[in-house]
Amino acid sequence: MIGTVEPQASASAPVLAAYSYCETVTGQQARNFAYGIRLLPTPKRRAMSALYAFSRRVDDIGDGPLPDDVKVSRLEDTRALLTRIREGGIDEDDTDPVAVALSHAATRFPIPLGGLDELIDGVQMDLRGETYETWDDLKVYCRCVAGAIGRLSLGVFGTEPGARGVERASEYADTLGLALQLTNILRDVREDAENGRTYLPADDLAKFGCSDGFAGPTPPQGSDFAGLVHFEMRRARALFAEGYRLLPMLDRRSGACVAAMAGIYRRLLDRIERDPEAVLRGRVSLPGREKAYVAVRGLSGLDTRHVARRTVGRRA
Repeated sequence: MIGTVEPQASASAPVLAAYSYCETVTGQQARNFAYGIRLLPTPKRRAMSALYAFSRRVDDIGDGPLPDDVKVSRLEDTRALLTRIREGGIDEDDTDPVAVALSHAATRFPIPLGGLDELIDGVQMDLRGETYETWDDLKVYCRCVAGAIGRLSLGVFGTEPGARGVERASEYADTLGLALQLTNILRDVREDAENGRTYLPADDLAKFGCSDGFAGPTPPQGSDFAGLVHFEMRRARALFAEGYRLLPMLDRRSGACVAAMAGIYRRLLDRIERDPEAVLRGRVSLPGREKAYVAVRGLSGLDTRHVARRTVGRRA
């Protein structure tokens, strides 16, 4: 079982300042995740913000304009910083607020920091320009850049004592990460193509006549682009259904956080389903009011109760 180590009630001024910085980064840049993180109690919210800020730093290195050799060097520097955090080598007055906050969070919660090494591995795969022949190949990448984040987050959330099937909690957290990442890939297919990246499996692209890629606002001539999108959406929805089995294992507010974050991405899938070619014309997103509704729904526990009833029904 993954329990929660409750943080001490107070933290020093430098640590609080470091957390404040991370929360600012999260509020400004986590367009979807911030809605779920806000539902957490303060210690968990701070820890999740520290995780997000570190993860964002890694992503920004990979997506930034620097030459690839500089990116590789900066990723290795970031990995070395992670090693210092893991070994307790960060002082409270360190000049890097993300390192200070994450170091503090890691002493208060059982966060498997190796997941951040996996994230760095995934960004290095991007820099190498790797492509993926099959879904099994793509899963390796998705587990690095998203499944690992699910497992890291579970270290903060913890699980409820006596929850059924809790030995599979980490697996479900990983699967939810895959569902979110596949949704991201569908949403960003045009943007990624413009940046020279192709994530969807080559086997799937060939099956639907899309091997020529997505360089413009219309599908490749003669392709079944809508068929490709719906095929990948069914895969994503199956991953969501499996990953949602994590919800009854979490306390109310952690479950609300997960339900809100996952719910936003599931609604993105609904929008894409109604107009698959929209992802070629620009980024599909939800308005703020709809994200807020999903967050309130998560806090109400509706999704958790639905999953719990469905799980009990399967056992009956």
